[in-house]
Amino acid sequence: MSGAGGVKPVAAVLAGGRSRRFRADSAATPKALAPLKGKPLIAHVVGRLAGQAGPLLLSVQVVDERLAFLGLEQVPDAERRQRGPLAGLCSAMRHVLAHGLGEWLLLAPCDAPFLPPDLAARLHAAARASGRPVSVAHYGDFLQPTFSLWHRQVFADVERMLAEQGGGGLRHMVERLPHASVDWPQRLPPPFFNVNTPGDLRQAEDLLDGAGTAD
Repeated sequence: MSGAGGVKPVAAVLAGGRSRRFRADSAATPKALAPLKGKPLIAHVVGRLAGQAGPLLLSVQVVDERLAFLGLEQVPDAERRQRGPLAGLCSAMRHVLAHGLGEWLLLAPCDAPFLPPDLAARLHAAARASGRPVSVAHYGDFLQPTFSLWHRQVFADVERMLAEQGGGGLRHMVERLPHASVDWPQRLPPPFFNVNTPGDLRQAEDLLDGAGTAD
């Protein structure tokens, strides 16, 4: 997938959230490191992205040595005000531009162990077909803005709108830009299932058991 020469997009795994709902009853374990079938939750996501994108980056609030085992560069949030995924998007965009890493940036959250193996390819195909610089997954009745692909031509617009709106979420940013929406068929396990609570983690384990795989 991608632009000229078949170059893969850069991917940023969003791992800078505070995980309030997860930590409420799971001691001090960060959600990204919660064990799922023998390996950390974030490792499932990285494994699913590895064949789709490169390089892979970790978008974090601050550099966390506990994530060093992944062997990926960590990009801390440049924004001091907490903006969640939007802060991660902006920091990753700045990093891509500063280091000349490519034309496209793929976003994915750290808590989506069933992320589609064709996420990057389908988002890119929709962006190319529509001529729009942003492409976003759509599943069921909902847009999934943390599963999205961004062309570098919108990076300056994102920075400008962030300064103007002084906040707002990633969904609001998507809605203000020309974007393509890509429908995914419903299936099990749900491709955009997010682990937000310990109960969700147990459900993910059950889903993996039902799928007969822990990849």
